[in-house]
Amino acid sequence: MTIAALEALTFGLGRLVEAAGTAGHRLCLLTGDRDVYRHELAHLAPGALDIVDVDTHDAGACAAVLSAVPDLSGLINSTDTWSVPGAELAAKFGLPGPDPSAVRLLRDKSRVRALLHERGLSGSRAVAFPATTTTAATAASDILREVGLPAILKDSAGTSSRNVWPVRDERQLHAALTEAAQRPFNGRLFAERFFSGPVYSAETLGWEGETRLLGVLSRQMSPEPSVREEAAAFPVAFPPPELDRIEEWAGRVLAAAGHDSGFAHVEFVLTAEGPELVEINRRIGGALVGEALCRALGTNVYDAMVDTALGRRPALLDTAPTGPAPGPATAFVLVYPDRPGTLTGWTGLDGLSAFPGSPEWYPTAVPGRCVEHLSDQRGCTGIVLAEAETAELALHRALSAAGSIRPAMAGDNDRE
Repeated sequence: MTIAALEALTFGLGRLVEAAGTAGHRLCLLTGDRDVYRHELAHLAPGALDIVDVDTHDAGACAAVLSAVPDLSGLINSTDTWSVPGAELAAKFGLPGPDPSAVRLLRDKSRVRALLHERGLSGSRAVAFPATTTTAATAASDILREVGLPAILKDSAGTSSRNVWPVRDERQLHAALTEAAQRPFNGRLFAERFFSGPVYSAETLGWEGETRLLGVLSRQMSPEPSVREEAAAFPVAFPPPELDRIEEWAGRVLAAAGHDSGFAHVEFVLTAEGPELVEINRRIGGALVGEALCRALGTNVYDAMVDTALGRRPALLDTAPTGPAPGPATAFVLVYPDRPGTLTGWTGLDGLSAFPGSPEWYPTAVPGRCVEHLSDQRGCTGIVLAEAETAELALHRALSAAGSIRPAMAGDNDRE
């Protein structure tokens, strides 16, 4: 029996292979670039999974591959980019999976915002328009009238914090609209209200409308105008009543958006009036969120991903602890270079073991890569993860360790 994966997140492939094996299945990865998984593959035994190299943006080619997979029992898609094609392929082959129309809704952030506003679950409207056919003056007028300032402009189907512009005055608004008109978009440009407060994400698991909060992840963002993610920690030690409120709110938001089964990564701003949605990702969290969940809960949470793909209620819904997490808290820090250029390596990696928290290095780039974009996660070259008794202490340890790592760029010696 085989479970196929249409691409995967950068980290967690080893956990997924283990979960498939526990369920008595073999994992088959369809990928257009196996180099994305070089860290995970380097830690797996040869032959631990099947890998098929295919253009995963070509639905027909992927369907042909899946047709040849022996005893195909499920299709896993844990990314945003391939969520709609994954749902459509699962439906085509009669495999368990979400309704493709519900997935298409979740991939359109402007539609989700509008829907939540209509149902009283968000204080903001969504103003959407094609970035290349609406004049900046018309767009600015619509935004000022319907949303007001401060606002945030972003791609309705964006990922990795790309094409996101926080604007606090009319000068910034017009500058952002002018810049957006020159950018390619996965979806369409839209605007919504900017919500003030710290950013978190609710990590949830659901089955047929039942939603369980597995914990809350903190998220440290860069100073404006960039909105790249800098660090995260899990699980945040909210007082129990606050956790209950977050779980109840996340359940209502997911129900309204039509996501009733599987993992969800619900990003939100905790404003003075309560949580406000940033976006819903119908998957386990990216970067090292999956690893953080596994360590904190003391189990391989990817078992639940396999359960969902096989069309059965995830056992984790009933076994996840209701009180404090039994395992260690973790935090991770994304390491960016201080300028664009060609990465030649890192300094400081050999000193990580001297820091508390058993810090570990997870590279996301290889020497020789050209780093062009520093305002979003595309500029990340690696991640430092550390453990502690609480998320707060783990974050302190991870920040300390990551501060000793410096990406080396071509020409650094010439600048000294």
